[in-house]
Amino acid sequence: MAGFDVLKNDLLLRTACGERVERPPIWVMRQAGRYLPEYHQAKGNNDFFACCRSPEIASTLTLQPIDRYEGLIDAAIIFSDILVIPQAMGMTVEMLDKKGPHFPNPLQSPTDGQYEQLMDRKVDVAQELDYVYQAITMTRHKLKGRVPLYGFCGAPWTLLCYMVEGGGSKLFVQVKTWIYKYPSQSKKLLQKIAELCVEYLALQVKAGAQIVQVFDSWAAELSPASFKEFALPYLRHISESLPPRLKELRLESVPMVVFAKGAWYALDDLCGSGYQVVGLDWLQDPAEAVRIANGRVVLQGNADPGVLYGDKEAITAVVQGLVRGFAGGKQGWIANLGHGVTPFVDPDNLKFFFEEIRRFTAGENRPSTKV
Repeated sequence: MAGFDVLKNDLLLRTACGERVERPPIWVMRQAGRYLPEYHQAKGNNDFFACCRSPEIASTLTLQPIDRYEGLIDAAIIFSDILVIPQAMGMTVEMLDKKGPHFPNPLQSPTDGQYEQLMDRKVDVAQELDYVYQAITMTRHKLKGRVPLYGFCGAPWTLLCYMVEGGGSKLFVQVKTWIYKYPSQSKKLLQKIAELCVEYLALQVKAGAQIVQVFDSWAAELSPASFKEFALPYLRHISESLPPRLKELRLESVPMVVFAKGAWYALDDLCGSGYQVVGLDWLQDPAEAVRIANGRVVLQGNADPGVLYGDKEAITAVVQGLVRGFAGGKQGWIANLGHGVTPFVDPDNLKFFFEEIRRFTAGENRPSTKV
């Protein structure tokens, strides 16, 4: 990409392309966030989405873990949120303290008036989400080639969940009503969201993203059959449509990652869904995942984020299990957590996690494969 510094650490991109590498690359989801003291200083009195909409603040927050863990992290991920797409579609989304995302006016039914407006509205993601692209470009310049930068979006199924539930949920009554009572209308909206995701990711790459990830955070709420009907086709639409869209924009293709949290039952399908990397949550056994993947994709994950509340002995044990399960990690593994860093984690515990991954993938310290 013209104007950016040459990438000095391409370990993660080489790994994502399936190459054999000297060690597994490391980064973690939500590595920029509220567990860091410096996050609260940079955020100031701004609300969450105000930070997302400020390219300067977003780029500053993105770089905080890269600076804190200098030399230990092999990728940055842009500070943003999956719900910027519903916002671009015209829905109001707020981030409530101690509660999370909230839609004051969620979708009620296909005849509520809002559904028709959403389906009819022509969404200009280039204009509506320009602040994200500005943040990406600014971050690339600030990184000065230290590590590659992830862009991302929410998966259509997960975005639909938020748009009809109005926020997080335990029972998912509303979205289950939609897919089982209004399947046709649900699929039309899922398709529209998928098309917006493609354009959004393409423009992130144009702005400077070097790898992109699709987060299907609520995949676990679907049965295997429902996942194949209401999630997988739209994940595939993104993976199949993004490369040709990038070609239209005269851009090189980038590695694509899919992370369907809780969809352990769909790993085989996900390995054949067109993504180069498949993210694993902590509910999946690494060795079994390697067996199922059978070299078709690179795997990313998958330590339980909760181990970071433990002591060093617990972290070491988890790291040893990961390295053993991923067969040393010199090919086909991007070390990560099985979900994002959670609140109240001690930043030094995360540093120790990074250091232990390095220590046990250095060759001579590789743990025994014996159980």
